[in-house]
Order: sequence, then C-alpha cells, then structure tokens
Amino acid sequence: MPTLLAFALRRALAAILIVAVVASITFVLIHLAPGDPIGATLDDPRVPEATRAHWRHVYGLDRPLEVQYARYLVGVARGDFGYSIARGEPVRTVLARAIPNTLLLASVALIASFAAGMALGIVQATRRGSPADHALSTVSLALFSLPDFWLAQLAVLTFAYWVPILPAGGVVDPVVHPYLSGTAALWDRARHLVLPALTLTALSAAAVARYQRAALLDVADEDYVRTARAKGISERAVILRHALRNAVGPVITLFGLALPAFLAGQVFVEKVFAWPGLGAVAIDAVAQRDYAVVIACGIVGSALVVLGSVTADILGAAIDPRRRTGEIDHDRSRRLELVARA
Repeated sequence: MPTLLAFALRRALAAILIVAVVASITFVLIHLAPGDPIGATLDDPRVPEATRAHWRHVYGLDRPLEVQYARYLVGVARGDFGYSIARGEPVRTVLARAIPNTLLLASVALIASFAAGMALGIVQATRRGSPADHALSTVSLALFSLPDFWLAQLAVLTFAYWVPILPAGGVVDPVVHPYLSGTAALWDRARHLVLPALTLTALSAAAVARYQRAALLDVADEDYVRTARAKGISERAVILRHALRNAVGPVITLFGLALPAFLAGQVFVEKVFAWPGLGAVAIDAVAQRDYAVVIACGIVGSALVVLGSVTADILGAAIDPRRRTGEIDHDRSRRLELVARA
C-alpha cells in the first residue's frame, strides 16, 4: 500500500505539469489573437506607426513567438511575470494587490458555503420526504440555477439601493477608511465583504447541500447505522457520530472540485461588486490585451485550482487509503447521483 507521502508527491508533480500546460496554452492563445498591447494602448490614429513599432521592439513583441515564449519561461522561473503595459507597473505588483483580495473573498465564501450546505444537507437527510425536505430542495435548486452575475446584480439592487444597509462595492470606503483604526476599520472591511461573499455562498451552498444529503442517504441503510439506531441512540447522534463520519468523504472531494467553479464565478462577482481581485484584474487585462497580466492570472488561477484539488485528494486519501491506489468503489458516485434525484 503506497504511503500518503508518495501519494502526495505524485499529485504534486501532476499539479506542476497541469499549471505548466495551462500557462503554455494561455500564452499561445493570447498571442495568436488579433492585436497586441501596444495597439490597445496607443490606439490614437495620430500616433505614428513608427512609434508603435519602436515600443513593440522595446517589449519584444516583434520577435518570433517561440523566442517570446522562451523568454517568458525564463522570467517565470525567476519569479518575474513581466511588465504590465496597460497599467505601467510590474505584473508582480498587480498580483500582490489582487491575490490577497481574491483569497479573502474565496476563503470566506468557501467556508460559509460548505458549512451552510452541510448543515442543510443534514437537515434534509434527517427529514427525507417531508415538506421541509421538498421546500429546501426546491430553494437550493433555484439558487443553484441562477447565473452568478444576475444574482450579484440583484444583491446590489436589493441591499445597496432598495434597502441601503450595505455598501454596493469595493473593499473599503475610500473616503472614510483611511481615517479609521482598529475595530472601526475592520468593521468597514467586513461590511464590504458581506454582499460578494453571500452571493458566492448562496450559489455554492445549494450544490453542497444536495451532495451532502445524497451522501448521508447513501450510508443510511448501512449495518453500523442500523445497529446504532437499534441501540436506542438518538437520530441526531446517529447522523452526527456515525453516518456523517462516513459520508463526509465525498464532500471533501467536492471541495476540490468546487474551487474551479468558485474562481470562475468570482470573476463576474468581483466585477459587479468592484472587488479588486484576480477576476476583475483578468477581465480588464483581456479587454486591454495586456499579455503579461492575462497569462499571470491564468497561471495563478490554475495554481489555486490545482492546489485545492491536490488538497482534497490528500485529505480523501488520508480518510480512505483505497484512494491511494484507486481501489475504491467507482459506482459510489453513480449511487450518489441516483440518491440526489430521489
């Protein structure tokens, strides 16, 4: 039986390869598209073409694609992601401002969505077939079906304009925050975090709830669960102490799979709420054809996704050693799907 360390090393090597492939594909696609950062920045027709050609030469954009790719790989290996032509600063500076905001929003929303989703899933599993179960299933399905940008705009209209109790966007109040300190500054930051975090939580908690409900119902008829009930243990104790312990494995796997959806949804949510994170930076960079920033956002985004997937794999392997060799019941996902539909 392979050790957990060997399993983790295999997953880490695969993760590095995935990030490298994503970076290469992003580099090629962005360079093959029409236009370049110089054309987007110096788009004034009064700017002579000789000036554009000069700056293309300065930034190496007139060199063959393979030469640009080799130079970029060398720079990334040294921790240099290049220079943002549109923003006029190193890409590392742009990422240093955006990544903490993205990680803050993603971590808060991820924890909240899994906590709320697991709680709802437990409630539904213990009340299977009841009106409460059907109502929660309907609400969760409706939330899960909503487009992320539409729900974000609805949240802004509702809580920032119709019932103005929360700020419409941004990380902090740009006018008041510099003069705040201590608890007041923290509260200002927390108020700006509520709407984008709740939007992401509402979108994801519904899926987690359905998956947790299916996982619990999948183990509800196991021998150890029936034995616990036969001993007179309360239903709450049976669910929390026995069933949940064995039904949490699929949810851990879902945690790794949720990160790509989180980052994809966060792109539009950040834009709607003017949250200066990686998603908003990526959208602006694509519009400005800022090659270096687009590729760097792709690398960082893929690295975060792969990190979450590897973490979920390692946690799953620690809980169930069969995952280290693939000796696991592949029909379980199908059973969970069938139970989720019930």
